[in-house]
This record gives sequence, C-alpha cells and structure tokens, in this order.
Amino acid sequence: MTRYSLEPADDVFLLTAPERFVHKVDLPLPPARVWDLLTGDDALSSWSRVITAATWTTPRPFGVGTIREVVLGGAVRVEERFYRWIENERMTFSVDAASIPGLHRFAEDLVLHPTAHGTLLQWTIAIEGNAPLRPLLRLARPLTATVTASVVHGIRTRTTSEDNLHGRTAR
Repeated sequence: MTRYSLEPADDVFLLTAPERFVHKVDLPLPPARVWDLLTGDDALSSWSRVITAATWTTPRPFGVGTIREVVLGGAVRVEERFYRWIENERMTFSVDAASIPGLHRFAEDLVLHPTAHGTLLQWTIAIEGNAPLRPLLRLARPLTATVTASVVHGIRTRTTSEDNLHGRTAR
C-alpha cells in the first residue's frame, strides 16, 4: 500500500476534532459477547457494507499496540494502532497511515456500557483533514455522519442474529 502517514491522535483529539461523530446503539448481548464480535476475525466486514476487509496484523492476545488493517469500499486502506485496550470495556485507536492523501489525524473510541438488557455501545469517530481537505470534509459532514452511523448500527443486526442463534438473553 502507498502509505501516507498521519499524525498521532489521542484522547484530547477525540474530544476536539473538527469532524467528530458520536453514535450510540443498544445491543441485546452482554459486553463480553459484544467484545468478542468487535475483536473477531470478521469484525467490521461481517456487518458493514462500507468496510470490505479488516485484518488483525498483530497476533492474539490483542492489547495496547495491536495493529489492524481496514479496507473501506474495496479501495482505501488504513492502518490502525490501538493505544487503549481494556478487555470487554473499551478500545481506542489512532490511524497511523492511509492509502490516500489528505488525512491529518483520525481516531476511534469504542466504549461498552453494561445495561439491564445487554450493552450500550458508544462509538466516537474523530477526523481531521489536511488544510486543503478540511472544507470538503465540512461539506461532506452529513454523508460522513450517515456512513459512520451505518457501520456502528450494522452491529445491531449482527448482535440480534447472534442473540437469536444462541437463544440467549443479555441478563
């Protein structure tokens, strides 16, 4: 992959990024099962039409420093490095490199909150483009919000089918 390096992102960036999307979805499985889906070999690509592949390049067990390569739309590749990994609770990554130019920083934070009926997944996506790309990102904000929401909410279908398949309830 042609690599365009991005600047590291951190928790401050997740809160202050110029393009920030926070999605919440209630899932009918307990946090440990949702975590299994998020860290599975088919994570993301099994419930998202936008993400066509996701490959863990670091061997298990995963943790801080784990690297994953994700392919969007069959063409754009990003390399993610996890800087926070709290098993069954939270994972946070910064994108180290992309196959396209224009991104300055990119990060995502996934937090699992146990509920009486399963898990509330809060997924924050933070993006900052290089100066020439920033106006385009602002204009594309409604489309980006829709696309990112589709990825996040796609897991609901997967968890609902898992719940039905295993005949479990999240109690």
